[in-house]
Amino acid sequence: MPVERAQNRLPDDAVPRPNPIVRYLSRFDDGEVLRWAFRGLLIGTISVLALDLHDLAERNGWSFAESAEPSMAEPVLPPAVEVGIPAPATDPRPFVTADPGRLGEPMAFTLQAGGRLEAQGSIVAGTADRFAAEIAARGEYVKTVSLNSPGGALEDAMAMARLVRERGLDTEVADGALCASSCPLVLAGGEHRAAGSKAAIGVHQFYAATASAAEPAQVMADAQMTTARISRHLAAMGVDPALWLHALDTPPRALYYFSPEEMTGYRLVTEARKIAKKK
Repeated sequence: MPVERAQNRLPDDAVPRPNPIVRYLSRFDDGEVLRWAFRGLLIGTISVLALDLHDLAERNGWSFAESAEPSMAEPVLPPAVEVGIPAPATDPRPFVTADPGRLGEPMAFTLQAGGRLEAQGSIVAGTADRFAAEIAARGEYVKTVSLNSPGGALEDAMAMARLVRERGLDTEVADGALCASSCPLVLAGGEHRAAGSKAAIGVHQFYAATASAAEPAQVMADAQMTTARISRHLAAMGVDPALWLHALDTPPRALYYFSPEEMTGYRLVTEARKIAKKK
């Protein structure tokens, strides 16, 4: 029998060896292996979904943010575009002297000489409340709100405009200042509205920064309702709602800059004059 066992025994190099991965996994119990397999599957699924969502957002131009409020603040100084009727012959961007970094920060308020309240920075959620608090604290001194802003949250912009009108304040955009996106909605609130010859004032499409953009029908309904509200807002302020047609066909990453003649024609400004921007 010993001889037969020796004859029937396979050579050492012919004996099947366990796979290295199998040897490694054998160190863990079955439950641990299953847990790690599930985690890997979950991570892989999330990665694929994230890539798909990113691709979908890129194709449809969606933007996602913490707030569901329509917004209009990116980028700080977009390029000019020519849409509809001819755009202004002179691009006002070279005249803008504002620091993009400061404009990108939430709007801050500084009372200047002569009752000018400088409002500089982006209009974010809560800006209207801070503006109301500023007016309540300094209201008797404020005569004119001087705007220098790339825009931002639509709801806050319209609320600021309503307060400006209720208080009978004037608005202005000084030479070298920017009033873009939703900022012109604030400008519209002034009893008297002035713009410097070297001010940059423009509009573009708003966008809803929500994941609900995945529902095209709802997005369309929301866009129409928001456009109607903006049109009513402009009409209530004495501004021709046709001004907003330039926003509707201008992509969010560009701006339609108004010429002085257009601003006067649409009654966005009641006077165009040289307004020195405070340093």
